[in-house]
Amino acid sequence: MRSGAPATKSIDLSGAWRMDHVLQVFPSAQQALETYHINRLAGSGGGGFQPDDSLATVALNHGVDVTEVIEHIKRSQDLVRDLEITVHEAAAMIAQEQVALLDVRAPQAFAMASIPGSRLLDDATAQDIVARWPRETFIVLVCHHGERSLHAAAYLRDHGFTQARSLSGGVDAWSLEIDPSVPRY
Repeated sequence: MRSGAPATKSIDLSGAWRMDHVLQVFPSAQQALETYHINRLAGSGGGGFQPDDSLATVALNHGVDVTEVIEHIKRSQDLVRDLEITVHEAAAMIAQEQVALLDVRAPQAFAMASIPGSRLLDDATAQDIVARWPRETFIVLVCHHGERSLHAAAYLRDHGFTQARSLSGGVDAWSLEIDPSVPRY
């Protein structure tokens, strides 16, 4: 870390942190900031920021209290941890056939690289799950890096599926840590 850079402990998050550092330490921060209509790229409807902007400056520019933003980012990180499952935890559950493994990527991406035993989730299947599946079903959602699947897990949680999880790092992490025969792209 360069001299004068803020600490990397999440408990030390402050308005002085640069946005690139906030996003590095708190991967869920971008989604949390969208609550305040703050977008990653400056120029996107005036709601953006630059990587070297401080969190305090971004909050001020959007008329939001920086302390509120800091607390919201920290809470969102805790929620993400609750929604995620590691590739090692998922592999153990898959081996014991205790999980439904659903891939939320496009059919082309699924065809390029998928975890054995996973099934592609389309709109019809999603509707069937919400309408008919038992709410206690353990579901692991998969995408390329774990971002889209995080949204899908949150969606299922909102519909009562308390055991819905997103595969942290997605199919890419699976390939790196569990099964190198799964192609990376």
